[in-house]
Amino acid sequence: MARRFFGTDGIRGLTNTPPMTAETAMRVGQAAGTRFLRGRHKHRVLIGKDTRLSGYMIESALTAGFTSVGMDVVQVGPMPTPAVAMLTRSMRADLGVMVSASHNPFHDNGIKLFGPDGYKLSDADEAEIEALLDTAPVLAAPAAIGRARRIDDAQGRYIHSAKSSFPERLRLDGLKVVIDCAHGAAYKVAPAALWELGADIVPIGVNPDGFNVNAEIGSTHPAAMQERVVASGANIGIALDGDADRLIIADENGALVDGDQLMALIAGDWARRGKLKGGGLVATVMSNLGLERYLGGLGLTLERTAVGDRYVLEAMRARGFNLGGEQSGHIILADHATTGDGLVAALQILAVLIQAGKPASELLHLFDPLPQLLKNVRFAGGAPLETLPVQQAIAEGEARLNGTGRVLIRKSGTEPLIRVMAEGEDIALVTAVVDDICAAVAAAG
Repeated sequence: MARRFFGTDGIRGLTNTPPMTAETAMRVGQAAGTRFLRGRHKHRVLIGKDTRLSGYMIESALTAGFTSVGMDVVQVGPMPTPAVAMLTRSMRADLGVMVSASHNPFHDNGIKLFGPDGYKLSDADEAEIEALLDTAPVLAAPAAIGRARRIDDAQGRYIHSAKSSFPERLRLDGLKVVIDCAHGAAYKVAPAALWELGADIVPIGVNPDGFNVNAEIGSTHPAAMQERVVASGANIGIALDGDADRLIIADENGALVDGDQLMALIAGDWARRGKLKGGGLVATVMSNLGLERYLGGLGLTLERTAVGDRYVLEAMRARGFNLGGEQSGHIILADHATTGDGLVAALQILAVLIQAGKPASELLHLFDPLPQLLKNVRFAGGAPLETLPVQQAIAEGEARLNGTGRVLIRKSGTEPLIRVMAEGEDIALVTAVVDDICAAVAAAG
């Protein structure tokens, strides 16, 4: 059955435009609440949000929906997505909700749902909730309507949880850290956690106004963080996105370090300490071939999944891995979190930096990425990937790379686009392969 509301990471869209309206949010609250009303206990849902203006509206609409079917609501205010997942589990809630559009601009918003175990809902659960959206909700009797309350200590609970992932014997004294919170959900908790561990912090992106989340700042716009690292003489820079489930790092020279390099560092450190499970890590098809070769040199494997951190996590759980993530900076550390956590991942990097006593530039650039090129081709309709000319162009491109690289072609899940990616040792050859395939797709579309 085709999805009408849920995408690869919950529901997302332009605020006050379907599906991201107050009406839909209330219906989602009623449907999700109905789906998770199980047993005779008093049911509870925890709701967090990031800092965008529409969060007030969506939070209130969800609260109305949940309470109308008999669920109590706990509101924790602006909190990172991984904090919502952690609090859902620790507070024994039946459901967790994060109101956020992640790294998107302020005018978008989204709804992410977590089960009582702190993991994102399965496709089956989301399908059941979608089906319930088309039926009239069974409203609670007047005496059974849920209550809503806001708790004030949620930030402290998450800070304590994040700090517990950092080795107890270590401190960050003497380390100057630029922390960019993208004017988003971590604008209080991330600087506080780093300061409590002893770091000399230089915070930026910590003045949200409802409109500036991710605006030329954060992990998708790291230039401000890079500049501040160099200007302040910091040892390292950390940039989070709007809901703080991903990060990008800069070394002391301002050079960027993506998720592939960060996963390589954590994998090597954990393997040396006997902490790595599964004999490697899980990443998506977008991770660079250089990562795969680097891990191979350490005797470790790279398992690949479809794009999306939920698919990474599914593979990790099924195959017994405790480390996985995406090139974009979603890093999942299963020993410490049930979803990507930018702050916890950053603390793992800082622990290695402190123990090594070396500059970040020496530690964080572990392999030379192979040249990688991605282009998008818009098509009007039909199925261009199923046409013979496109299939021939793909086969010819793979043959030209001749084992020195790879070709990845996939259809966008949200737009009428074909994404054409190739990587290899020769950038000129990679470019030619991508351009030829793009031309074939354009002609077919």
